[in-house]
Amino acid sequence: MKIAVLGTGNGGRAHAAKLAELGHEVFVGTRDPQATLARTEPDMMGNPPYKEFLAEHPGITLLSFGDAAAASDGLVISGIDGHNAVRALSAIADQLAGKTLIDYGVPFIYQHEPEHPWPTPWGVMPKLDPVDTDSLGEQIQRALPRTKVVKSFVTQEQSTVVDPASVAGGDHTMFVAGDHADAKQQTTDLLKSYGWRDILDVGGLVCARGLEMHTHLHEAIRFGLGGQEHGGHFGIKVMR
Repeated sequence: MKIAVLGTGNGGRAHAAKLAELGHEVFVGTRDPQATLARTEPDMMGNPPYKEFLAEHPGITLLSFGDAAAASDGLVISGIDGHNAVRALSAIADQLAGKTLIDYGVPFIYQHEPEHPWPTPWGVMPKLDPVDTDSLGEQIQRALPRTKVVKSFVTQEQSTVVDPASVAGGDHTMFVAGDHADAKQQTTDLLKSYGWRDILDVGGLVCARGLEMHTHLHEAIRFGLGGQEHGGHFGIKVMR
């Protein structure tokens, strides 16, 4: 299958590498391919330059966001940061029309000064916006009415999403939310190919609000397990 992955950070690299390993033809989207390839320094997360990643994964093609989406034959995975996602995806609405878009973005606002800050090893915990009465997933769906948006992957580190067996032998839960049954089934099939055995459909895309808000619980658990050194390598299991 031809699959597009939008984003070149940790999550995008994890999905692109796993999809290529599974035999898919992978097209990675970035804002400016030439600028991405020209970088010689690690990114803000310490990842090596993207051209080194491509050299290690010769079957992956780097394109613009729009060209990558156009090259897919029905499935696009978006890890575009929440602050820029709606604008970036709206600009390629035609290329995304009729396709399933799995969004795992978090609508974080990093530069803010809360009255009661939550200190973290890297500064004040970012806030979610939107939150409670809306979600990034719903905003994307409203902006892309011809696209079938699914919210998933957002409750885990992406390295765990593509390798669930790395935690508890895979005995933990992944969540799926969306308004289109066929798109959710496509997402579920992809998750099963990654190795997920426990996949919970939590309902319509409105449930993206809860999945996105889980991000703060995820961080609290990560701090409890050892913070940055732990890396967020754990799972959530729904017992029923």
